[in-house]
Amino acid sequence: MTHDVIVALAVLGVAGQALAVLLVLAALLRPAGVPGPLDAIRSAVWGYELWLAFVVTAVATGGSLFLSEVAHFVPCELCWFQRIFMYPLAIVTLLAAIANDHRVARYLLPLPAIGAGFSVYHILVEERVVRQTTACLISAPGGCAVKWIDEFGYVTIPVLALTAFVLAFAFLAFAAVEPSADEGDETEGSAPGGYDPAE
Repeated sequence: MTHDVIVALAVLGVAGQALAVLLVLAALLRPAGVPGPLDAIRSAVWGYELWLAFVVTAVATGGSLFLSEVAHFVPCELCWFQRIFMYPLAIVTLLAAIANDHRVARYLLPLPAIGAGFSVYHILVEERVVRQTTACLISAPGGCAVKWIDEFGYVTIPVLALTAFVLAFAFLAFAAVEPSADEGDETEGSAPGGYDPAE
């Protein structure tokens, strides 16, 4: 059962990575003069960005707790730093989504950005690109370089965390930035529920 859950988390991670790549490509096309793809994605998620950020961070939080409390994988020092930046997002994005308060998104953006930095560093430690610290070595058996899971040849715990941080950042960025007037009638400056970013 534990392995089935791990595979399910890995499959969700791969799906999330595909979505993240799509978002990054759409974002890169906009400065190149092709705003259509990003605007289409923005219109599709408008009004639900905070809920999407909550779903991503809640799944990441639940998966993290499953791995440590059910699968009994010991979190290393870098895992704890990533948890510090992920767990509050699951709570605050839920509260913000319930209140339909998009303004809070701009203040949450540093959390997934910093968390993603720790995830990238953890991946570099896992791949032996960067030497792990003494604190890493004493924080868990084998330290931060241990790959407790390794699905599809590359999906490890920090890879899953990085995926969640990137998606959370993207959805929060959508919520934090007021849509432009040319993004369509359905996004004329207010989200469902009457949110007006200019308030």
